[in-house]
Amino acid sequence: MPTEVRVPTLGESVTEATVATWFKKPGDSVAVDEMLCELETDKVTVEVPSPAAGKLSDIVAQEGETVGVDALLANIAESGEAGATEPKERPAEAKTEEETSGAADGAASGGGSVDVMVPTLGESVTEATVSTWFKKVGDPVAQDEMLCELETDKVSVEVPAPATGVLAEITAKEGDTVEASAKLAVISSEGGAAASADDAGHPAGGSQYTTPPAGRDENDVEDAPSAKKAMAEKGLSRDQVQGSGRDGRVMKEDVAKAVAATSAAASASAPAAAPRAPVAAEDAAREERVKMTRLRQTIARRLKDAQNTAAILTTYNEVDMTEVMALRNEYKDLFLKKHDVKLGFMSFFTKACCHALKEVPEVNAEIDGTDIVYKNFVHMGIAAGTPQGLVVPVIRDADQMSFAEIEKAIGEKGKRARDGKLSMAEMQGGTFTISNGGVYGSLMSSPILNPPQSGILGMHKIQDRPMVVNGEIKIRPMMYLALSYDHRIVDGKGAVTFLVRVKEALEDPRRLLMDL
Repeated sequence: MPTEVRVPTLGESVTEATVATWFKKPGDSVAVDEMLCELETDKVTVEVPSPAAGKLSDIVAQEGETVGVDALLANIAESGEAGATEPKERPAEAKTEEETSGAADGAASGGGSVDVMVPTLGESVTEATVSTWFKKVGDPVAQDEMLCELETDKVSVEVPAPATGVLAEITAKEGDTVEASAKLAVISSEGGAAASADDAGHPAGGSQYTTPPAGRDENDVEDAPSAKKAMAEKGLSRDQVQGSGRDGRVMKEDVAKAVAATSAAASASAPAAAPRAPVAAEDAAREERVKMTRLRQTIARRLKDAQNTAAILTTYNEVDMTEVMALRNEYKDLFLKKHDVKLGFMSFFTKACCHALKEVPEVNAEIDGTDIVYKNFVHMGIAAGTPQGLVVPVIRDADQMSFAEIEKAIGEKGKRARDGKLSMAEMQGGTFTISNGGVYGSLMSSPILNPPQSGILGMHKIQDRPMVVNGEIKIRPMMYLALSYDHRIVDGKGAVTFLVRVKEALEDPRRLLMDL
């Protein structure tokens, strides 16, 4: 029986996609998880991996067609079943990477070597940087043993050994940028003596097509629908964009690159930024210059983009933590015993924010062009500091969760963040963010928005301060709160109301139970 290839889940509220590029043709051999085609939605590009090994027997949805979730894209047959559909003689340019690079299938009968390839990196992630090799050429490796670590814009990806043997060759050194499905190394099962297969004649990416075949008119190539829309929005003509899709097809990412190149050219013609101040020779000898990681570069770019795009304003308030601390101290032991998780402050703040977002929905909304998109759900981002930089894992549907469910989700995602194990999906789709600088001792700060969100709450250190309570001076545990918001969509009244509701819920937690 053939194996069906169907459209995967496309994301929130996304019900259809356009088939942008097929990387394989009927009759081609495919391996498990090898990329078959690329789909484009109005938000992201989705790669569809092969669910099984075999041969691509037929393609049901052609390039340019619009398909719904779970629609049938193609069928994969076992090698014996697909023989009738395979061409008797395949042109050289149509051969698959396995046939030309000596991958695992062919190597078993030949040189006894297995290629180590870049694993699936996630939606819209097309390249990564090789950060660390844990093995050297000549080292023995066991199957599933970690060989190297890759860094993308968001997460670190560990690459396990696909087979047992000896690391015969490293083709991508530390610091190299590699594309999805590129070859990283070669493992030999013959004591390290086998050399890697000759991979001249095909690009490292395997699935990249940058130039139309000879004899084909570029005007005959149908560009991706999302790319056409992006070119129209940016005012770019077709000849200003270099296509990287099959047969020179322009993809959405190509338009973004062209826009960036245009901006860079404009910046080059503008007055240059102030150069680095001169450094004395004796000081320069004691300096250390380290290249920014891809994650740090992305953090820097996104934070600056947020400042350049949104009209960020911050409003402040303070909250008396007496009642929350008393409630926590009273029930923390029972809570831990029943739910097997500690009762912290973050669940109270998450609940209070979800409550306030219902009353002030614009803080939970986002701007899309000239539209305001209101979210009837809360996907709460919880900012977490890691050795690699700040990441924001998302707790989906936090407004529907109990205190225990929130605490468990925060603990689990926090651990995955510190271990560098978060996936792209776990950091996407947030509608509001909470950042707790108080754990580092911060008394007051102005958090920066996490685009495209319109609000972020900053928590700070709890500090005993003298407060006037019912005409008397008392010592109370106080915390400053800061709400940064996009003034394009959130007015001052809405921002202040939101922060007051959070304050009221924390100073009297019973209000959360009664939905007041």
